[in-house]
Amino acid sequence: MSDKTFLQWPFFEDEHQQLAARLDNWANQHLAALTANEHDDLDGTCKAIVKALGDAGFTTYAVPASAGGVHEKLDVRSLCLIRETLARHNALADFAFAMQGLGSGPISLFGDEEQQRTYLNSVAIGEKIAAFSLSEPEAGSDVAAMSCRARQEGDHWVLNGTKTWISNAGIADFYTVFARTDDTGGAKGISCFIVEAGTPGFEVTERIDLVAPHPLGTLVFNDCKVPKSHLVGLEGKGFGIAMATLDVFRSTVAAAALGMARRALDETLDYTAERNIFGGKLGELQLVQAKIGEMALGVDSSALLVYRAAWTKDCAAERVTREAAMAKYHATETAQQVIDSAVQLHGGKGVTKGYIVEALYRDIRALRIYEGASEVQTTIIARQTLANHS
Repeated sequence: MSDKTFLQWPFFEDEHQQLAARLDNWANQHLAALTANEHDDLDGTCKAIVKALGDAGFTTYAVPASAGGVHEKLDVRSLCLIRETLARHNALADFAFAMQGLGSGPISLFGDEEQQRTYLNSVAIGEKIAAFSLSEPEAGSDVAAMSCRARQEGDHWVLNGTKTWISNAGIADFYTVFARTDDTGGAKGISCFIVEAGTPGFEVTERIDLVAPHPLGTLVFNDCKVPKSHLVGLEGKGFGIAMATLDVFRSTVAAAALGMARRALDETLDYTAERNIFGGKLGELQLVQAKIGEMALGVDSSALLVYRAAWTKDCAAERVTREAAMAKYHATETAQQVIDSAVQLHGGKGVTKGYIVEALYRDIRALRIYEGASEVQTTIIARQTLANHS
């Protein structure tokens, strides 16, 4: 039984506690059947999860109230609780929900009424799948180095370039795409566009296989025309749109890692309580208890950082760059350590396909990289700390 006492912390309100309980009950009833074929039919499973989450009303938390959402603005505590809970049950389910929020995030934060009505209402009920298209072959952590371009031509923008490592590539109904609209260089001159699947000049040229199931691919734009109305926010302000979107969703990556770590600890507690060794139970050995103590400390410290960042964004500050970076760095790195310890304590079963801790070991690795690798987070933390001190 996973520890739920953290829900009593002052970061949360009654609605958050109710949401966590409702989603946990739903996941217990539905996720096993929904994800049974995730290795054989990855795309179909993702689509089914999004539809089921929409039918149950959980994807309404991924958009603002103006587009059918629950809260007037995106509530980061709710997003984190949903991701933590889903990740504790199944990593692919967490991913499917997360991309509904991240992929449509630029429209939620900066889109006009028509854009929100056209795209977000469908995201809220799980009818349209979204994708966030920022990374390029030579511009991952260094967003300002992007080379994908867009030029204005009459009533259209024309996009040319390549995006890669794009989640939901090939299954998304629309993509929020960042491209350079002038040659100023650096972070300036980047804009954000909505590109619908099937638009002439746009194609998914490659699917990328990862160590854990994840629909990922490469996008190519070759004189791809999109209407002027598909520009999100102001021309040349795309870098700020991207950073503001990540400012909301980076804490939720930490929450997903927390959910995986919490599941690894639960599995370890169950296993060490049952495993017979040296005339007693594995959990009675002092070395094992020391390891479990470290795992529990890691889980709680991550939870404190995750929900501090989420509460601060919801209740105290417009930007939480430092807090989100701390949460993302600590929770993902700690989850890797917790899960590694779980694998070690499970012995041979820990590296046997079909065991939960083996799947968690593969699932966690990517979280230390995407939405800003750990090394990038430490740089952000240092720069923010220095700036606050001056």
